[in-house]
Formats: sequence, structure tokens, C-alpha cells
Amino acid sequence: MAVLKGLMKWLVSLLLMVLGLLGGAYGWLHQPMDTGQATLDLSIEPGTSPKAIAQAVADAGAQTSPTLLYAWFRLSGQSRQMRAGSYEIAPGTSPQLLLSMLVRGEESLRTMTIVEGWNWRQVRQALAKAETLKPDSQALSDEALMAQLGRPGVAPEGRFYPDTYSYAKGTSDLAVLQRAMKAMDKHLQQAWAVRQPGASLQSPEEALILASIVEKETGKAQDRAQISGVFNNRLRIGMRLQTDPTVIYGLGEAFDGNLRRLHLTTDTPWNTYTRAGLPPTPIAMPGKAALLAAVQPAKTAAIYFVAKGDGSSHFSATLDEHNRAVNRYQRGQ
Repeated sequence: MAVLKGLMKWLVSLLLMVLGLLGGAYGWLHQPMDTGQATLDLSIEPGTSPKAIAQAVADAGAQTSPTLLYAWFRLSGQSRQMRAGSYEIAPGTSPQLLLSMLVRGEESLRTMTIVEGWNWRQVRQALAKAETLKPDSQALSDEALMAQLGRPGVAPEGRFYPDTYSYAKGTSDLAVLQRAMKAMDKHLQQAWAVRQPGASLQSPEEALILASIVEKETGKAQDRAQISGVFNNRLRIGMRLQTDPTVIYGLGEAFDGNLRRLHLTTDTPWNTYTRAGLPPTPIAMPGKAALLAAVQPAKTAAIYFVAKGDGSSHFSATLDEHNRAVNRYQRGQ
């Protein structure tokens, strides 16, 4: 009887010890790791072992045992499912939440936006300011950059689709540009596939150039197709486009914000007052609506338009009507 009582006492002690260990383990798994109230950066390269990941967490500044963390990774059965990437360990992150984050690949992402109507110089500036984006393109000329992207001999203007792009910390800016370029290719081809038979355009390249002009000329969305109609009409009859944004683009950084009559007569490859047809390259990054407007122009007799001062435009089919509209809206007569 004494032996039985002793055995029972031992079993109870063992059970209590196991329960204590389990309770401690459960508490440890759910207890936030001490990060010093700071968000810690954790970078995991492809092929990093679970043991090395556990050590990397401690090296990043989390006050936790790499040995216990590695044991948790192994015991979870998910140690081989953890993904490489750039992560942030925020205050309040427990070992359980950390593993879940690594298995799901919940990287810390930043965003960079290309705005409709931006030119290539503005895109370059935005890339340089983008947080944690690796500036691989900064030392490259435009020609070298486009060669890196697989488009040697192609000008960068107009080639990158306006959108918001997410990226992980340390991502190359060339990778973001590659995505934006592929997105523009996709949207341009989709627009070209639904072009109207009457559009005065011979190729997707011409559609991209005209779309960039429509993007810069449009003050209100409802005028976009009408503006495209005017330019398509001018191309069809051989009339010069005579659009100010192309002149401004040709002036480059020399433009001070004040377009003068002298500028309209100063010849550059982009001056559509001195040269017929479309300019040699786009003048901005057109969005989806501008791409579609370029290939689906409104059916209109108008070959002139003038800004009304409220963002919208007045369209005219004759020069006399246009001159009256200019006097009314531009000269207040």
C-alpha cells in the first residue's frame, strides 16, 4: 500500500510538472517578445535554415532565446514553410505570431505611386525618394536603364503605367520599373485590341503617344474622348496638332511655367506647331482612360478646342467659331 501511495504521489508530481511545463510553454508562445518598444527589421535570404532564422530574430534585437525559438519552429511542423523576405517585428509580436507571419510570408511592404500625367523625370524623382527602395537605376543613363529592362534603344517616356506599386524593403527600383513597364504593355495592348476602325492611328506606339497628349490636355474626364476626336481628325486631314503640352515637353527643364509665343515657333522634335504628325515619343505616362480615348475617339466634326477656365473645353468645327470661343474664354470679350 505504501508503495502504491508513493507511486501515485510520483505520478501526480510528474503530471503537475508536465502541466507546469505545458503552461509555461503556452505562456512563452503567447508572450510578446521584448523589442525595446521598437519595430525591428528582419531580413531572411532564400535558403536560410530554421535555426539560422531563429538566430537572426535574436540578432535583430528581439530579447528571446534562439534555442527555444528554433525548438518551437521544429515542434510546430512548419519550420520548412517559412519564407524568405523582409519583415518587421513590431512590439507585441509573440513567437506564435512570428511563426505565422513567416509562414504566410507577410512581409513589410512599402508603396510607390506613379501618377497619371507624370513625365519620366518625375518618375525618376519619385524613385529616388521612395522609402527603402534600392536605387540601382540612379547611376544609369536612360539608355542603360532601358537596356537593363530589356528594351534597348527605346525611350523611357510613357513606358510605365501609372499605379501604386508595393515592394519589400531592399527591393531594386529596377524591379518596380519592370512591373510598371509590363503593366503599360498589357494596358496598351488591351486598348489597341478594342480600337475603333476610324481612329487615325497606325500602331500601338502611335496610340501610346497620342494617349500621352490626351492625358496632358484633359482637364475634365468627360472631355477626354472629344479631345481625342479633335486630334484624330487633325491627323486624318494632315493638320498639325498644335498642342501646347508637346511644346512644353520639348522645352524640358528650361520651361519656367510661362509658355510664350516665342516657344511656339522654336522648333524641337516635340513642337507640334512647327512639325506635322505625332511627336517622336510620348510626353507623359498615360492612364487607362487616356489609352482608351486615344483609340476610341468621339465622333465629332470639331478640329479645335479651347480651355473654358473651369477645367472643361469648348469644341469648334470651324476657325471662326474657335476664334469666337477664344475671345470669350481666353480674352473675356
